[in-house]
Amino acid sequence: MTATLETRGLFMHFGGLTVTNDVNLAIERGARQALIGANGAGKTTLVNLLTGALTPTAGRVILDGVDITGEPQHCRVARGLVRTFQVNQLFPGMSPLEATALAVAQRQGATARWWRSLASHSAVIEEAAALLDRLGLLDCAHEQTGALPYGRQRLLEIGLALALEPSVLLLDEPAAGVPEGESAELFATLAELPRSVTVLLIEHDMDLVFRFAERITVLVDGAILVEGPPAQISADPRVREVYLGEAQHG
Repeated sequence: MTATLETRGLFMHFGGLTVTNDVNLAIERGARQALIGANGAGKTTLVNLLTGALTPTAGRVILDGVDITGEPQHCRVARGLVRTFQVNQLFPGMSPLEATALAVAQRQGATARWWRSLASHSAVIEEAAALLDRLGLLDCAHEQTGALPYGRQRLLEIGLALALEPSVLLLDEPAAGVPEGESAELFATLAELPRSVTVLLIEHDMDLVFRFAERITVLVDGAILVEGPPAQISADPRVREVYLGEAQHG
């Protein structure tokens, strides 16, 4: 299959500290891939390099065959590379419908006309409502976002990312701080995403990772230790030693 997102010889130095160490990553189109590693392994730094929040010391980032290493974040979003964050980046005073409609309008280039009343953007509102319905959030569409349970806020953040119609979706610990029952709902929604959306997931909950991911990349000290399907990663003694311990995963 064809890689949709790649890094070639990627390095990131902060002074004398190497945080990303010669990372060569290839994520296939339609993949369900997870990036795991202990705290401080460099996972979020790598995502920041992929999305343009950081500029690498050396190496390249390639999206669909185009070198995007020097492009700013908004240009990468326009190309279809969208992320979520460890901590919600939401407007607590807005409703889910308002926030999702604003994301849809941004994608359509209609935000310059957003001074008009919400009702005047009927096509935008219909698309936003359909997305909330797909995520199981339509019942709280008019509530204040800040009043929603945390799991539903995380789901809404994923919804805002999906409203931008990404081809590649980077999820930075989507289940962080989410109660177990709500995280199951969140991952059930992720599992239903179409294969037109490639997913790279950072997550500490190994049960969720091994249920969701079809391929896993293990990062240690900023470098890729090993990469492969879940069964291979679970059986690898090096992974057990540096990260998983002796826990067994199916």
